[in-house]
Amino acid sequence: MAQGIPRNHTPPLLLIEEVTKEYATDSEAVRALNGVSLQIEQGEFVALVGRSGCGKSTLLNLAGAMDFPTSGHVLLDGVATDQLSEVQLTELRREKVGFIFQSFQLLHTLSVVENVELPLLLAGRADPRPMALERLASVELSDLGHRMPHQLSGGQMQRVAIARALVHSPRILLADEPTGNLDTATGNSILELLRKICTEQKMTILMATHSVESAPFVDTVIRMRDGHIEEIRRP
Repeated sequence: MAQGIPRNHTPPLLLIEEVTKEYATDSEAVRALNGVSLQIEQGEFVALVGRSGCGKSTLLNLAGAMDFPTSGHVLLDGVATDQLSEVQLTELRREKVGFIFQSFQLLHTLSVVENVELPLLLAGRADPRPMALERLASVELSDLGHRMPHQLSGGQMQRVAIARALVHSPRILLADEPTGNLDTATGNSILELLRKICTEQKMTILMATHSVESAPFVDTVIRMRDGHIEEIRRP
């Protein structure tokens, strides 16, 4: 379970140690995170829950090596992200991290299957189509690969985004408000899908969300407030 102190000798997939993150403004430094520590094990589904501005999106960006702490350390799969070169960071994000966004971020000039295979093409993989089709099947969209994103519902677009995030077999999925643009029933179906992926593929998932309704789907809920971890609990 996510917590501040390791509970066994197996290295956690994600380890965050006494992390502080500050952003400079014209008048003062704003502290988004203040001394946050936690660990997330392989195959764990964790929800970061809290209001806007509590620090959960900042923590998600640090976990994916999209940003770096002002102080403290972030280790992903045993590697300190702030010690890597730009080339190494690109490789780490490309190989070990999958991103899912509230706004889906699909390319509307590409078909569904082309969107899914794009990360493999960017990585120089030959013949990415079979893997893309396999990932579409895993999110129950095997018959929609030929469609364009504008021909899909919101829930379907998020499923395509999940397939794209999974296509390169990452070590961790980072999901930023994945149900934020969806109605309750569709959002719950996305949470059910993420729960299934976590269970069947032993995929580690770290999700930022406003919604306490995600609790039944996850292994661990981390409540955040004002840059601190307020509570860590299992539903």
